[in-house]
Amino acid sequence: MNEIRFGTDGWRAIIGREFTFANLSRIVEGTATWLLEKYTHPKVMIGYDCRFMAAQFAEATAQHLAQRGIKVYLSPSFATTPMVSLATVQHQCHLGIVLTASHNPPEYLGYKLKAPYGGPAPTSLLQEIEARIPSTPLAFPDKWEELLQSRQIEIYDMEALYQNYIKSRFDLRALAQLPYKIGFDAMYGAGQRIFPRLLPTVHPFRCEYNPSFGGINPEPIPKNLGDFSRFIQENNLDFGFVLDGDADRIGMIGKGGRYIDAHHIILLVLHYLLHYRKQRGRVIVSVSCAVRVGEYARKRGLPVEITPVGFKHIAERMQTAEDTLLGAEESGGVAIPSHLPERDGTYIALLLLQMLQETGKDLPALIQEIYEVVGPFAVDRLDWSLPEERKHAILRRLSVSPPTTFGGKIVTAIDHTDGYKLLLEGGEAVMFRASGTEPILRIYTEAPTAERARQLLTEGQELVMQA
Repeated sequence: MNEIRFGTDGWRAIIGREFTFANLSRIVEGTATWLLEKYTHPKVMIGYDCRFMAAQFAEATAQHLAQRGIKVYLSPSFATTPMVSLATVQHQCHLGIVLTASHNPPEYLGYKLKAPYGGPAPTSLLQEIEARIPSTPLAFPDKWEELLQSRQIEIYDMEALYQNYIKSRFDLRALAQLPYKIGFDAMYGAGQRIFPRLLPTVHPFRCEYNPSFGGINPEPIPKNLGDFSRFIQENNLDFGFVLDGDADRIGMIGKGGRYIDAHHIILLVLHYLLHYRKQRGRVIVSVSCAVRVGEYARKRGLPVEITPVGFKHIAERMQTAEDTLLGAEESGGVAIPSHLPERDGTYIALLLLQMLQETGKDLPALIQEIYEVVGPFAVDRLDWSLPEERKHAILRRLSVSPPTTFGGKIVTAIDHTDGYKLLLEGGEAVMFRASGTEPILRIYTEAPTAERARQLLTEGQELVMQA
């Protein structure tokens, strides 16, 4: 049997190839063994997304754990990852399990673990479970009715819990009265019900059950948002929010169908908390975030920490840095510790609407306030499908012979936190990193203009092709 390893955000594999009931039985057995070693009466919260067979895999997981004597709470339908995280905390469970592949292509499914505090399980915990995964599969029990009757498995509505929680944190009636026409794109993901229920005035798009995701990856980046951009323009909407497949990440489309990248979203949230709410604290961001995110925080006197890519690193640091104001990553994951040490696209969207409502200003005006601190900027990104050996050969070349100039600018420093981030004079940057969940090499760029960011991306491609 193949070895099962947790990547950047859990274990992910192609359904029917590596993601099979046989392999799932192994990873669930490793989880059960760990739980029973650590706790006398372990409890687990299980949810799943909208992918093909996700419900059946979740039921099999629940039966296996329950048969081993573990109390299981199982969602009656698909649920967002933040719903599972919140329910894990509220019910004092020892683990949360989400059967999801997040933003990966439709043929993938995954197995995410949530720590008792509601954030991604730390690396140390994942390694302990990995060490207990058997090399051979086990048979899943077929005792569904028996386990339900004994309440060893309990069907629990995490969406209702989440909805009531959100109502206690936001004035939804005031947000619904904002003078904006707002779109919402669920990308056929698990957030398709909750957002329109919380804010019935939104104009929904791709809010139906479709395990193929319409043939795209449910990731809120420009190449997947052309249809939503046209929807915004054709309906003359002011802006729109986008959630990824399990609704922990957020994206935005502005007036006229213009994409608003995650770095600007992070800065909007940070600007709101710091400038308008007068809150202060540590800012923890992944190395792939724009340099200007850290620059904004430092100019306002806030401490900044840089982590490797993968929200588990940010969440783990949040547990020790109690003064954290915000944690964020380039892919659209933003966490507010006073809510959860977890990315939550729905929560962040509502927070941005609250910002508009409290300030009385529109998005362009608020973005301009940020530019007054760090200057205007643009980012770009390329996801390049490459075999694993090719990815690592490129990174080895950067390690052995890093460039001293790039794009006509001097390389002032190289950040090795995760991959290779070349910091250039004039506040520009280019980063090369191998994906931890897909056979992809990512190239990220940052520059004062979109044209310059694209130019740096082209030069990044040329560098890779020479490797």
